[in-house]
Order: sequence, then C-alpha cells, then structure tokens
Amino acid sequence: MHTSRLLRWPGTANLRTGRALATSLLAATALVAVSGAVRAEDGTDSRGAGAALAARSPGMLEPRLPGYVNPALPVDVSPSLRGPDLLLEPVATAGEPLHGMASELDETSYDIPGQIVVDARDDLDDASLADLVRDFSLRVSPTALTSQTRIQIATVDGPVSATLERLARDPRVEAAEPLAWVRASFVANDPLMKDQWHMARVGAERAWDFASGRGVTVAVVDTGIACEDHGPFTKGTDLASTECVEGWNFVTKTNHANDDQGHGTHVAGTIAQSTNNGLGAVGLAFHARLMPVKVLNESGWGTTADVADGIRWAAEHGAQVINLSLGGPRNSKVLQSAIDDAVARGAVVVAAAGNTGGRVQFPGASDGVIGVSATDANDKIARFSSRGQGVDVAAPGVNVTQQTICNRGRDKCQNFYAYSGTSMAAPHVAGAAALLVSLGVTDPRAVEDALRAGARVVDDSDGGKLLYGAGILDAASSVVRVTQSHIVVRLLALLVLATWVARRARKKDATATSPWRASFLLPALAAGPGLFFFAPWLLPRVELAVDVLARPIADLDLLIGASVHRWLPLANALVPLGLTALFFGVKRLRPAIAGFAVGTAAYLTSVVLLGEAAGPFGKMALIVWCAVNAAACLWIARTNLSTR
Repeated sequence: MHTSRLLRWPGTANLRTGRALATSLLAATALVAVSGAVRAEDGTDSRGAGAALAARSPGMLEPRLPGYVNPALPVDVSPSLRGPDLLLEPVATAGEPLHGMASELDETSYDIPGQIVVDARDDLDDASLADLVRDFSLRVSPTALTSQTRIQIATVDGPVSATLERLARDPRVEAAEPLAWVRASFVANDPLMKDQWHMARVGAERAWDFASGRGVTVAVVDTGIACEDHGPFTKGTDLASTECVEGWNFVTKTNHANDDQGHGTHVAGTIAQSTNNGLGAVGLAFHARLMPVKVLNESGWGTTADVADGIRWAAEHGAQVINLSLGGPRNSKVLQSAIDDAVARGAVVVAAAGNTGGRVQFPGASDGVIGVSATDANDKIARFSSRGQGVDVAAPGVNVTQQTICNRGRDKCQNFYAYSGTSMAAPHVAGAAALLVSLGVTDPRAVEDALRAGARVVDDSDGGKLLYGAGILDAASSVVRVTQSHIVVRLLALLVLATWVARRARKKDATATSPWRASFLLPALAAGPGLFFFAPWLLPRVELAVDVLARPIADLDLLIGASVHRWLPLANALVPLGLTALFFGVKRLRPAIAGFAVGTAAYLTSVVLLGEAAGPFGKMALIVWCAVNAAACLWIARTNLSTR
C-alpha cells in the first residue's frame, strides 16, 4: 500500500501409521513446496458511448470536469454504455512476453520416476509375456484390463530411457513409455472465456485449483450492480448463480443499489461473474459474494463524500474487499479517513490508478489503498493509464470482456462488451484479493504483500516500478505461494509440537500412549494443515467437497464468512477441552482427542508465525490469544496421552 476521481470520469473504466507416516507427510510437503483504453476508464469514452464527453474533455492529462451542482448531471455528460467501436492502441513500453502455465510444463514434468508402461502385443500368451518381463529384468504389476490389453506397469532399475529404447525394438512390444501422472483440470465452460485474454494473463485457471473466493464479500463501490429484480431493473443473466448481499444506494437513499449506468456491473463481473454455467464470461473469484454500493449516479458521477460514506458502509457491513473503480484529482481527507477506517476493520481496499495518462488519481494514490495501473495483452502499460507514485501493481485493463447493462438497466437489456481502463484493471486485483482472503489471509497488509510477491515483473527499473508497481498481477502465483507456505509451516509446527507433547507425556507417565499412530496423526492433520492438504495439486478446490477436505478444521468457518473466521471459533482450546470432557472416559478416543488438540495448537502457531490473519482486537491481542490457546491445547493433548 502507499500514500492516495472522485467525480468519476465516465468510467475510470478502470487460492501408514507411526513415525514413518509423519516423515512421509513431511517429505510430501517439501516436494509440494518446491514444485511448484479507450481513454475513459471503463471504455465509455469511445467513438460511440462517450462521444459527447470526449468532446467536452479533449485533454488527456487533466480532463475538464463539469461543475458539480447536484447528482443529476446533464444528459450530455452521461453516456449510456454501448460497446466501443474503436479501442485506442496502448503505448508500447518495455515488457516481456508472458509464458503461460502450459508452456512451463514439458512432456516429462508429470513422469513417475523409475516406472514405465509396457504394452505387449495383444496376441502374446502368458508364457511369452513372462519371458518378456524376464528378458528385461522388469518388476511388473498388471493393469485392471491386462487380460485384454496385455498392458503392464513396470518398475525399472537403472536408466529408464535405455530400457525404453530396447523395448521399442522388441517385436513383442507394441508400445513402451514412461508412466505419468494426470490431474483433473477445471476449465470453465463459459463461451466468452476464449475472448477473456485478461483472465488467462492473471492465471485464473491455475488459481481456481487453489481458491475460488468462498466466504468472501467484495463490495463494489460504483454505479451499482445488476444484482436483483426490482422495478424495471433485473439481475444480470450471467450473475444468476452469483450471491449478492444487501447493499445501499447513496444516490436514492435506499437498499436497492441497482445499476442504471453499466460501469459497476461490468466491474463486478470481473470479480465474481457466474462461472462454469455455460453462459457468457467468467469471474476471477466467482464464489465470492458481491455487495453493491451505489455512490455514482446514472451519469457516472459522484462526490468524495458519497464515496467516503460508501467505503465506510461497506466495511461496517462485512465487506472484506472493497473495489473502487473511480477517482479524481482531489486528495480528500474525508476519503482518506474512510479508507483508514475500512483498513482498520480488516478490509482490503483496491482502487483504479486513473485514466489521465499522468499522475495517479485518488483514491488510487491514497494511503492504505492498492493502486492499480492498466496493461494490454502484450503486458505493455496502457497509454491512458495513470502512473507514478501510488501504483502498487498492474493488471489487464484493455479490451476486458464482461456482461453489463444497456438502456440504463431497463427492459432486461444486457449484453457483453469489451471495455478498457484502469476501472477494468482494479477488479482483477480485487478478485485476486478475495481468493487470498478465502485462504485465511485476512490482514490487508498481508494480502497486498502476497499480491506483490506473486506479481510478474516485466520491468524492475525505477521507471518500470512507476508504471507497473511490483509487476503485473499473477493470481495463480499468489495463491500457490500462500498455500505452500501454509502447508509447510503447519506441518513443521505439527511435527515439532507432537514430538514435544510425546516427550512431556512420557516424562510424566512412562506408559503414555505414543502419538506416532494413525488414531493420533489423522485428527492432528485434519486440525493442523488439513487432512488432504495436498488436494489442490490433484483436484481443483472449485468443488466444495475438495475444498472442505483440503482445509484445516479451523478454516471451515471461512466457508460461512471471513468475518466469522476473524474470531477463530474453531481454533481454540475450548473445542478439544469439550471433547475431553465428553469422551475422556472412552480410552480408545483419547489419542484422537490428543491429536486434534496438537493439530489445533499447530494451526494457532502458524497464525502467529505467518502473520497473515487479522483479529477483531488487533495484532497483539491475536498473538496473545493464539499463544494462550496453543499452550492449553498442548496441556490437553498431554493429558489425553497419559494412561493414568
């Protein structure tokens, strides 16, 4: 974050038992850890929709703003959103080509060391097949259909390539090749995803293996969102399966924050458009909840006071991420105060840098805000994008395709348009922030650190940092890094604490139960790193069942809401204490209770070591709470391991 339009320039368009089991798990973890413009902000200032405004504002650096009298500005400065007829080419600056996930994996990446597949001729009898195996000194196991296919899985001692070359020359063999892993891949079926170059650029598909935003509320402080059927307004067809929570309309002073301009709906789509529904486009954090907060009128204009109120309202009503695709040149103290309040409440505030081509506008340049500049499909900074001090990260902002309204939201008029601007770049970052929050990174500073650490650097010069900040958003890299760090820290904490508890229990009682057994370790894993912590590398966490199994028990409340998780209701000594009170008399259950307690202590230890969580009473209170409860959990575990 850094130090801070607000009369919005029509569209700042802009994640086996015993000791051997523990060792194996730790080794697996280590393996996982290393594998590892249109000129107007939303494009409304195009040859079509924004022609009138463009005529009034020929300047690029400091647009001429109409005098503010009341929220109902004249029609000539309130373009209805129509698809841009022409997109201006962004200025070319030094950049590097993106190497997508597919190109980073060569053909051998998923090969299983020392194992091959041998497909013998179908007419080969059992005796001949046995001769083949003996001739090549193979240790084989049959596949399920070996009797039909004659395919065997073989383990090779020595160089695999040499064995494969010899097998390929043997007339008894149809094919021989390395045995390789395959994995389930979630690819959304939305037809317009092929046009959303920007989602591929931020690594959306890879990111979805690790997170999809469940339990996170993202407020879009803007022109409203097509989130409900109310009066002449209808919910967006491609927001049908997206959950919208109640918002507020600061223009009409009601709880119906319907979009009558189009900008807010387009922005919201990038964050949480309904995805994998066979319709339209995709959203980056499509399981997140949207909170519509309308502070801009149907002309797309508002005031610093209304935006400040919108930020406060969103934070007070449970938004964990707040997107501000708007801005102006005024460094408002009222606005800064609202941002400070939101961050203090644990909300991540993301804002567009602005579309002036010059200095970063406010709130993009405000303290505590993640300011976002815009890039094109070649990773060049967009010509319209503001730049300089205040840019924290860049994101795609040219030709961004999402659904929006038309006819001011009336008559069920909706369509998909490609808009350009930093308004379109900011919601990519807000969506990525939602993915991180859904993984338990709830401190705003930690969220920004994770986004910056994962960003793809295209120009690390001082000048490049003024254009791109830390680099171009890479949501996939950020969520993978966070997931790996969680697993490593929690597994190591679990191993250390389990060893310590075992020694303490044995010192007090020489006959104490050993923790190196499945009845202890499985509950410990479930409470610490998660029973199936490795799941994202095998199956996408888009599926709810996979997501639940991959999470530590203490993170399950995140599925209800990140605001609930701030209180750590499932990560405290009361849970194992309650289990002890209920089942201490059942001797065979004591190791499981002890394991659960140690796993909980490991989780609490990770909260302190990682420093990514925000507590309701501040950082120090959270550390004290975790330390006290972890100590209590270890005492409970030692008590349950004792046989006396």
